[in-house]
Amino acid sequence: MDLAFDLPAAPRILVITMRRLGDVLLTTPLVRTLRRGFPDARVDMLVFEGTEGILAGNSDIDRIITLPQRPTGAQTRALMRSLWRRYDLAVSTQSGDRPTFLAFAAGRHRVGLVPADRKGMWWKRRALHRTVPSDPQLHRVTELLRLADALGIERCNEMVAPQQAPQTVPRMPYAVLHANPMYRIRRWTEQGWRALASALRERGLSVVVTGGPDPAERQYLDSLWNPVTPPVERMDGRLNWPELSQLLSGASVYVGPDTSMTHLAAAAGCPTVALYGPASPHLTGPWPVGGLDDAWERSGTIQQRGNVWVLQNPLPCMPCDRLGCERHLASYSRCLDELPLHQVMTAVDQALRFEKTSPPLQPALPADQSSRVVTRP
Repeated sequence: MDLAFDLPAAPRILVITMRRLGDVLLTTPLVRTLRRGFPDARVDMLVFEGTEGILAGNSDIDRIITLPQRPTGAQTRALMRSLWRRYDLAVSTQSGDRPTFLAFAAGRHRVGLVPADRKGMWWKRRALHRTVPSDPQLHRVTELLRLADALGIERCNEMVAPQQAPQTVPRMPYAVLHANPMYRIRRWTEQGWRALASALRERGLSVVVTGGPDPAERQYLDSLWNPVTPPVERMDGRLNWPELSQLLSGASVYVGPDTSMTHLAAAAGCPTVALYGPASPHLTGPWPVGGLDDAWERSGTIQQRGNVWVLQNPLPCMPCDRLGCERHLASYSRCLDELPLHQVMTAVDQALRFEKTSPPLQPALPADQSSRVVTRP
């Protein structure tokens, strides 16, 4: 193995990923790659506060450091003091100013993504010892694994879902539905969700629905599911990320929009049906168990890769990669408003016939991980 840097036998490594939940989960194949490439290393992660739950129980990570999305000056200075040259290797998974600067501060050796356009980016190329130009044509996981190439270590494409001791899950066959994404532009219709729940019960499945604890989301889910007869089993706001992962791993099928829960379902090994609207799945579509040998096409009626099905409504404008039809996050999206139930059920029936294989969950570290803590500057 031709390593890029002369690192100690047991190096301290920091991975910086300051993005949303789904993006943090998509970083776990790179983290596992680092763990296997440097088996005696201490691997820490720096993430935004509120996203650390998606890493719970990840045996590849020794410590999680969190930073508020909008830190005060005092918080930023405290973080800088705590990180300054503490790590043998710092890995920036983004080409932005803040993650690049934090990598410069934290690492004696530094590698990271930089914008493909060289104009005005000279300081980032000087701040990092090894740079990888970002590539907007690659899936996010594939793009991140190019950092492993820069380090001279072998890629590992395994996504790692949050884990904990096994919990009780429904005994009879069940489906999991997640109806509410973060933004209105990614939402399917209430009529569609209710009809889907009814069709799943006709197929002998009980229906479990998930969602977040936010009051506005609970209000939407109340209006969606309260009229349903027979009632669905409401789990919204009741489960943490490891518990959700356990629930998904036992489900016969999951259906959800373009959101972090859908990424988690795919990583947990569940047959996953993802409803995509304005956004193309090409760059950040769900990552199936075993990796993505063939990239998601930008558009297609039903695409399958491993345990994941991506659905899109084949309108002439699809995918537009814009903020819905009205160009704002609370906009409607015609492609989803007109997505027919029969198309969703075609994918669901294929997924129900899929032979599930469990994702690789073998620990890369000793089983006793009690010393790992989440810290905040």
